[in-house]
Amino acid sequence: MSRPGPLAGIRVLDLTRLLPGPVATLHLADLGAEVIKIEDPQVGDYARTLGTGQGADSAYFRMINRNKRGLRLDLKKPEGVEVFKRLASAADVIVESFRPGVMDKLGVGYAVIVALNPRIAYCSISGYGQDGPYKDLAGHDINYLGYAGVLDQIGCAGGNPAIPNFQIADLLGGALTAAMGILAAVVEAQRTGKGRYVDVSMTDSVLAHTYFTMLRLNDSGHSLPRGSDLLSGGLPCYGTYRCADGGHMAVGALEAKFWKVCCEVLDHPEWVSRQWDAGLRVEVAAVFASRQRNEWATLFAAVDCCVTPILTPEEALENEQIVARGMVLQEDGLTQFAPPLKMSEFEFSIRQPAPRTGQHNAAILAAAGYSPDEIDQFTASGALG
Repeated sequence: MSRPGPLAGIRVLDLTRLLPGPVATLHLADLGAEVIKIEDPQVGDYARTLGTGQGADSAYFRMINRNKRGLRLDLKKPEGVEVFKRLASAADVIVESFRPGVMDKLGVGYAVIVALNPRIAYCSISGYGQDGPYKDLAGHDINYLGYAGVLDQIGCAGGNPAIPNFQIADLLGGALTAAMGILAAVVEAQRTGKGRYVDVSMTDSVLAHTYFTMLRLNDSGHSLPRGSDLLSGGLPCYGTYRCADGGHMAVGALEAKFWKVCCEVLDHPEWVSRQWDAGLRVEVAAVFASRQRNEWATLFAAVDCCVTPILTPEEALENEQIVARGMVLQEDGLTQFAPPLKMSEFEFSIRQPAPRTGQHNAAILAAAGYSPDEIDQFTASGALG
């Protein structure tokens, strides 16, 4: 029997834009939290129009803002600030991603809100954190990865740093780290009655997960050049190999037992003793280049040694394991992902599509105790856009 989502009853005021913050609150919303997406009347969330014409919400926006309600509110107007304070006094979580100090200038910083609601979990997501010499600098995923030393290690030996088509800092740092901090603060608030201010730096979050690079630094005192370390393509037993048709195979045969099986499938048992010989990579590459990807995939599917095909995104969506896990959904005219976890007695559903701009203004304010006349006055003053 399905129960309500584990975060049912948790109210989140979401002031974030673009990717990191909206994905953090998407995770909360998908798990049952009531997320109110608050946008200013002037610009709103820039993601609404990324790659689209005027008047159409982008697929990008719709994918990461499902299961949320929409409120348009101008925090530069006194009426807007008062509405926000009333909503905040009954909320569990506030998430914002402005530059440090902006929320204080608007009159709704942590000190103001915690005085109204000591239980609040107030999370600020930024590129570099709320202090330090870079705190006011602009940045994007590529900049945070650069400062954290991650880009230096991604790419082929002798080549330029590779730009991943996966926003590591935005999603690991701005989304998952933020969600972790928010949930920790909510749990404590439920236990003690006191929330927390959560300061999330996307650069810090990436740096704090560079474990293998730190292992190398601790062991030898220096990092290895790009493409030459154990997990970055420097060894034959862990890397990617091009096949005859231009496809690729991923070899992750780190354990000796897996490497032995891999060598047997490649019909080169004499390579078993050369698992850590960087010079062997050229020979292994030549063998993989002799057959098409799907031929190798069929051969390796019959054994267990961590050698698998590298799928295109289209192939990944149709992969039997991903399909069996129910990870791909067709909703709101889009291909979307289910949440990246399963929970007992909880059946995930898209309760509502991403909100239109200010779609739930009246309903949200009415639930907060405002009369229809007051809501009309807010609209006339421009506080609701």
